[in-house]
Amino acid sequence: MSARAQAPADYTLRIDAAAAGPRIADSMYGIFYEDINRAADGGLYAELVQNRSFEYEPADNASYTGLTAWTPTGGTARVVDDEGRLNERNRRYLRLDLAGGAYGVTNAGYNSGIAVEKSEKYDFSVWARTTDPAGTRLTVSLADTAGVELARPLRVTVKGDKWVKYEGTVRARQDSASGRLAVTASGSGTVRLDMVSLFPRDTFKHRPNGLRKDLAQKIVELNPGFLRFPGGCVVNTGSHYGYEAPNYERRRSYQWKDTIGPVEQRATNANFWGYNQSYGLGYFEYFQFAEDIGAMPVPVVPALVTGCGQNQVTDDPDLLRRHIQDTLDLIEFANGPVTSTWGAKRAEMGHPRPFGLTHIEVGNEENLPDAFFERFVQFRDAINRRYPDITVISNSGPDDSGLTFDRAWQHNRQAGVAMVDEHYYNDPTWFLQNNDRYDTYDRNGPQVFLGEYASRDNRFFNSLAEAAFMTGLERNADIVKMASYAPLLANTDYVQWRPDMIWFDNHRSWGSANYETQKLFMNNVGDQVVPSQASGTPGLLEPITGAVGLSTWRTSAAYDDVTVTSADGDTLFTDDFSAGASRWTNIAGRGTWAVEDGAYVQQDTAAENTMVSAGDPAWRNYDLHVKATKRAGDEGFLVAFGVRDTGNFYWWNLGGWNNTRSAVERGTDGAKQSMIEDATRIETGRQYDLRVEVRGRKVTLYLDGQVWGSFTDDAVAEPFRQVVTRDRATGELIVKVVNAQATPARTEINLGDDVRVGPRARLTTLSGEPDAVNTTDAQPIRPVRSTLHGVGNEFTHTFPPYSITFMRLKARR
Repeated sequence: MSARAQAPADYTLRIDAAAAGPRIADSMYGIFYEDINRAADGGLYAELVQNRSFEYEPADNASYTGLTAWTPTGGTARVVDDEGRLNERNRRYLRLDLAGGAYGVTNAGYNSGIAVEKSEKYDFSVWARTTDPAGTRLTVSLADTAGVELARPLRVTVKGDKWVKYEGTVRARQDSASGRLAVTASGSGTVRLDMVSLFPRDTFKHRPNGLRKDLAQKIVELNPGFLRFPGGCVVNTGSHYGYEAPNYERRRSYQWKDTIGPVEQRATNANFWGYNQSYGLGYFEYFQFAEDIGAMPVPVVPALVTGCGQNQVTDDPDLLRRHIQDTLDLIEFANGPVTSTWGAKRAEMGHPRPFGLTHIEVGNEENLPDAFFERFVQFRDAINRRYPDITVISNSGPDDSGLTFDRAWQHNRQAGVAMVDEHYYNDPTWFLQNNDRYDTYDRNGPQVFLGEYASRDNRFFNSLAEAAFMTGLERNADIVKMASYAPLLANTDYVQWRPDMIWFDNHRSWGSANYETQKLFMNNVGDQVVPSQASGTPGLLEPITGAVGLSTWRTSAAYDDVTVTSADGDTLFTDDFSAGASRWTNIAGRGTWAVEDGAYVQQDTAAENTMVSAGDPAWRNYDLHVKATKRAGDEGFLVAFGVRDTGNFYWWNLGGWNNTRSAVERGTDGAKQSMIEDATRIETGRQYDLRVEVRGRKVTLYLDGQVWGSFTDDAVAEPFRQVVTRDRATGELIVKVVNAQATPARTEINLGDDVRVGPRARLTTLSGEPDAVNTTDAQPIRPVRSTLHGVGNEFTHTFPPYSITFMRLKARR
């Protein structure tokens, strides 16, 4: 039977329509912007010329040179760093030595090229100087890859051997996504060029140095309550020292003072995600964008402890004091009067009125919670002394649980932190199972900012799982004050991370299924939670079922004497490898397995997840016994149970994370979640005796005969979730129902007798196949609006399979 043909399941939804729950903050949902996936240069930042200031170098990306994206067209074209530079922060420039001919360079732009639209204007500019006393004629032309002229050439004459900015405008004669910008010099002598720029005149809000209009508009349509920027991993990775030419550290944490002022005076940096970032989109532009879209700005500053896998502490008291002062200066830049030092700088950039900063975050995903928190407190105390009304946000590391998470939360609670930023990226099942995550959080403790989260794909089913989770965020609006999906943007040709909310190339953009889900929630938040309760889906908890497995991760390990027995003591499987290993299948397809000296050995110390499996996928309620020895490598060993396939299993990861801790992880569709963990490390050359006891959904683990740990995986992946909020402006209740299953949900809805209910409801529905994906050519996941008649204090509505439905109805006392 198809999903659409299945008989409906019956549910009840009881709404206390006359009651009031927690108020929902205006900032409940917002956006997190990080320069990842080319989200800035080549993305939201509207500049069309790639490597406009010739600053690319191998420190940004091993393939880069100063002429990346440029092609010389005759003559000698060299990128030079000498005393003739434009300024100290923009050190490299292009030198063309002329010999009476016409020489120059052509820029390829991003993706397929420079995109232009017929009749639209594009503003060209370049900083230039020449040694020719008669001046040097520059011809600026725009053509596609076939040589077809896209605009009438622009001509300017460079005069004098001092840097001067030259400007002009071209109008496109036809549409193209494959344009090339050519700058050709004629004459003799030497001409120097820098900051070669081509900007669409029609930027978002028509701002100079502005933003790409279609991308900005898609963000506007989300109606975000806040904008968190500029990261993310770009904030706190690399060196925390400043830009000290000429021997500055190319890989630096994001330091806001580098990113303001005239664009030709701003530094560039090696982006953590493997390319160069120009800082053309800097702190002033972020604040301006937040104001333009009506969002609360939430900047993030580094705390001198790197995250995102670097995990280094910079122990320099003077540098720490400088960063704290920089943060105080940032607040003055955002909020200070024009008579203040940094308020005057803001006014000089065109914004005399303060931006109204109320929140600031210190740090991002630090894996060293003790070192981070020691520094965080110094930031917070300094900010509170001078700006007591500013909310200072801490974080809890990169995961939803574990030792770092627990330690960070312990620090945050003990220090009375106002708000803690949590981050997690998990499989859809985790989101379906954790709808009640915040139900038990301490209402007297720190508030929660869910700054980064996503289910690990852009299929519609992923957004259904996220929607189910979001109903729990809203239900807990008294503790969860802010939440933002991440990442926001992804350029199709420069992807470092997926999933992402909005996808684009050089001339098109489209929202993922996740975007449509976020947009639906963000435009229908409501002001207050209305108490409600729904029945659940019966029969969701089945015993842990599956075969057994052995694996390694960048480690060579030997396994022996594998035995599986039933709960009644019957032997289901035994293998001492005396007859080889023919009963085992390498389901991962990685590693080098061989029988050596009567043990089954994985020999490759570089291979990751080398799982081999044996036994019956229908096994349940059994004991797995195995002996394991680490021979060499970075970690320990992995013993798996409940193995269904390469992406769905449980494994006991002993000596994981570079042999710093151990955990049991559940794999679901390739994504893993930690169920229990501790600090156990594994010694090389020592044989360990391991036993895993599986009973229903309870698992007990024994290490060398002693209980190592126990857990019960009783989280229910409930597919039917809901929350109800009140929109005071319209007088409506917003009934939000997620049905993340193939079965229609026939639901009896009861609003009680204390309200008068209007006869009609406005419906907005997202529905589709669970594997549906929005692309540039097709967007199957789109909102459908309709009217439901026959609404009353009690009525029945059937929610479609695989659907998100928002029902707006009138209910007054």
